[in-house]
Formats: sequence, C-alpha cells, structure tokens
Amino acid sequence: MYFRRGRPHLSEMIAAISKGVLKCFGWTVHVEDPGTARYVLIVAPHTSNWDFVVGILAAKAIRLDAHWIGKHTLFRPPFGSLFRALGGIPVDRGNSGDLIPQVVRHFERSPDFKLGLAPEGTRSGTDHWKSGFHYIARAASVPIVMGWLDYPSKRIGMGGAFMPDDDLQHTFDRVREFYAPFQGRYADRASTIRPRSG
Repeated sequence: MYFRRGRPHLSEMIAAISKGVLKCFGWTVHVEDPGTARYVLIVAPHTSNWDFVVGILAAKAIRLDAHWIGKHTLFRPPFGSLFRALGGIPVDRGNSGDLIPQVVRHFERSPDFKLGLAPEGTRSGTDHWKSGFHYIARAASVPIVMGWLDYPSKRIGMGGAFMPDDDLQHTFDRVREFYAPFQGRYADRASTIRPRSG
C-alpha cells in the first residue's frame, strides 16, 4: 500500500520507485532481519561507483534509515545541510582517540541508530580492511550486520548479524567467511578481508 488517508506517503512512494528501478535493471533485494534496531552495517564488496547507486536504491526500497560519518569540515555551508539530510554525521578526526566515543554517543542517544560503513575505504583494492567497525560495535554494544552486493546474480542484501567479542581476528574470520560467496562488479579490485598488519 503506497497511500495513506487518501494522500501519498513520501517514504512509501520513494520505496516503490526505488524497487521499480532496481527491478528494471534486474536487481533483487534480500534482507535478513538482524533482530535489533541498532547496529553497525558494513557494506562490501566495494569495487565500483555503481555500488553507491545500487546501495542507495536498495536502502530506499526497504526504507533503511542508516547514517554515515564524515569529517566535520564537510558539513559547512553550502552543502552541510544536504549532507545531514542524507544521513551524514560530522565527526572531528583531529583527535583520533575521541572518534569512537563521538560515534558511540549517537547510539546512546537513539534507540534505533544505525551506522553504515565501507571498511574497504576504496574501490581500488587493498591488502586489508579498516577495523573501526569492530571497535565501534564493541564500544556501543551493538551487533555488526553485513550488507552485500553480488553482481553476477544481481542480488543485494544484508544479514549475518553477530555480536563481536574482544578478539579482532575472530571478527575478521567471521566476516571473511560470510563474504566469500559474493563478487563485486570488478572481482580483481576486491580488497583482502583482514586487519591492517602491525
């Protein structure tokens, strides 16, 4: 149902349009309920600019209200209001030791806060993933949920929710196993799923 009280409901209309666009291009969305309203959502593999487009359409299709973090200087006029409207949250990266507490405070303030991250950090492919998602989830006491794209089958989805323990390697082992079946648009650009050495 896309109408409420005889008038179009904007979020439902956007969801319907997004589903239609995905369907036109052959994409299907598959969502496994994480069982909680608060979580850190990681998204991979990230090998193409199209990942962002498909990801945004999928998020709108399922009405997923996830946030992302960016350097506070990005949120100055004239684009600051736009970035906030798109779910952006400014953080001060000048004090690296305070970054995680800044993010955790958002989880503490909202019962349904969701943070989206791309641990690869680049489309080019690297020999590691950034591990901030593990430490944020641990500090906020929320699960990690894994968003995925699979270009050969044109499927996109999320699932595999789990509560990380203190062992960073355990987290990466679990994440690596989950993402093994999925392939990005450019398979040769996939980053190695392991923490930065040293």
